[in-house]
Amino acid sequence: MNNYAGLAGSVVINPKDHKLIQYDASLALIGVGRSAYVFKINNTNHALKVFFPSYQHLAKVEADVYKIIQHIDYFPSLYESGSHYLVIDFIDGYTLFECLSRGIPVSENHIKDVDMAINLAREEGLNPSDIHLRNIIIHNGKIKMIDVARFKQGETDHQWNDLKTAFYRLYTKSFFPKKIPAFMMNWIAVLYKRFYRKSPIHIK
Repeated sequence: MNNYAGLAGSVVINPKDHKLIQYDASLALIGVGRSAYVFKINNTNHALKVFFPSYQHLAKVEADVYKIIQHIDYFPSLYESGSHYLVIDFIDGYTLFECLSRGIPVSENHIKDVDMAINLAREEGLNPSDIHLRNIIIHNGKIKMIDVARFKQGETDHQWNDLKTAFYRLYTKSFFPKKIPAFMMNWIAVLYKRFYRKSPIHIK
């Protein structure tokens, strides 16, 4: 029997600065975001997402979203959730951010797959939001979307539409570089949030 709760409990995060203090040896740190650390559970195809102390309420929110979209192949499966953690599929691949920074081609089919995933989630009564380059992964040629907590927010988020516009107006053009430095994309993201995401996002 998998002791996911025990593994999640082994993860110690400083509540003041969110620095990772310790975690079980059977976990491999694979990422950190604005609200959580993500680990691959060794010898499995599962990932453990442990939320920072001040963001633990998002564990239930995100788990509830995953339960709604379990049947949609564009999203990982949820295996367990607790007060401050989730266990989902480990998705092996590159995010769109990594694709652009490494010069890995992003095709129109990938963009259409994201649109399909969004539309299918909307059919379930959700409001897909906070969709950006780091939470879209190309896995075996197909896309998988992660970090779905904000699919329950009330406000309309135009971020994906803006990214899609940039894809067709710039990326698809022959003159546009297909490899973009990470620092440049980070700088653009900061400016975008400053000028287009002035109001806080509220989750229903």
